[in-house]
Amino acid sequence: MNEGLAMWEFKKLNSIKLSSVQMVVVFYFGAVFLSTILISLPIALKPGVTWTFIDALFTAVSAVSVTGLTVVSTAETFSVPGVFILAFILQFGGIGIMTLGTFIWVILGRKIGFRERKLIMTDQNRHTFSGLVRLMLQILSMFLVVEAIGTVILGVYFINYFPTWQDAFVQGFFGAVSAATNAGFDITGESLAPFANDYFVQTINILLLIFGAIGFPVLLEIKEMLLHKKEEGKFRFSLFTKITSFTFFALAFIGSILIYFFDKNHFFSDKSWHETLFYSVFQSVTTRNGGLATMDVAEFTLSTQMVQSVLMFIGASPSSVGGGIRTTTFAIAILAIYSFAKGRQSIKVFKREIDADDITKSFIVIIVASMLWGSSIILLAHLEPFPLMEIIYEVSSAFGTTGLSMGITPELSTPSKIVIISLMFIGRIGIFSFLFLIRGNTSAEPYHYPKERVIIG
Repeated sequence: MNEGLAMWEFKKLNSIKLSSVQMVVVFYFGAVFLSTILISLPIALKPGVTWTFIDALFTAVSAVSVTGLTVVSTAETFSVPGVFILAFILQFGGIGIMTLGTFIWVILGRKIGFRERKLIMTDQNRHTFSGLVRLMLQILSMFLVVEAIGTVILGVYFINYFPTWQDAFVQGFFGAVSAATNAGFDITGESLAPFANDYFVQTINILLLIFGAIGFPVLLEIKEMLLHKKEEGKFRFSLFTKITSFTFFALAFIGSILIYFFDKNHFFSDKSWHETLFYSVFQSVTTRNGGLATMDVAEFTLSTQMVQSVLMFIGASPSSVGGGIRTTTFAIAILAIYSFAKGRQSIKVFKREIDADDITKSFIVIIVASMLWGSSIILLAHLEPFPLMEIIYEVSSAFGTTGLSMGITPELSTPSKIVIISLMFIGRIGIFSFLFLIRGNTSAEPYHYPKERVIIG
């Protein structure tokens, strides 16, 4: 698509008077449509591979939403060019449509006006217009640098595992992109199970998973802090960074402890202390949105699988590559309950007060997400013959755009695949974008009725 055609398409969308949220969602729909075509090209598939439209669509949505749930084996389906096409799609899904769009606009020398900045602000869940273009370029450059470093480290190291250096670097490249974008796709055919006892590979993947899931604002503030060391004065992290970082690592730590506790006499009963440590930590971190696994999660106890489902439902941090209700939503809800139980009128944390509007939004997200999660479980339980825990796990993974599965994804019926596709897409764009999609732009209420109290609880 040349520049003139791209500008014509954008002006055409602009003339329809869609809200910024609706336009961003349209762009994601467009990305899914284009991705479905790209991964269905003969050059992208291995000889003799054929698949249905619903399977191609499922894979495209899974890639754009960086979920990683697959109805086919990635290793057995895609050729080497197909692997690179898939990696390109993961970049769109992970970094964001508007981030790469901003880069293309800058390369083409196009002026980024108010409308485009509003789209960027919506896609990245920002509250202000200032510094948006610089922000997008920083995110893109940071991601590309980290992925390049990950590719070199894993590619060189994988020479010990694969027959040629070309195979090693293809595996290293795709592994670095998949981990950094928290996509959960793999071309080994066994996720990270072949590296279950290789703690170096696991450590690199854990770092890449955290990099992708902790949130772009956090990464940028850390970068500013490191640069600020050369200057006078004390650097202050934002409340967002403090809350999301504390919650992110607290959930990873608690998840590791619970996984160990519930499986110490089961899966870990014959494992050494270091095997137990890495299995517990990796499986906890990957539920943030990673989707990679060093073992078959079906081997865990029911309690551990439920813990992982909850962690996947919570998901990653806002303005990251991840889905779910997000860490700050969960944190604010917990703080609100605690403050209410203490009889306080406001939430005070890190010597700051949480805005009342953010508290309301947190509970709206949790309620709507729970309704989507619960109704999807009921639908799949009605449509599929699988045990309830496997269905809960699958639905939680799809909504959290995680990609972990107990192995039922390829066996799902077409209606169930559509349900999972919808969950993955909603998980990628976010609950508020999903609600704003039907709400449109806000307007002042023309009148109010008298207020009356009702009995609660």
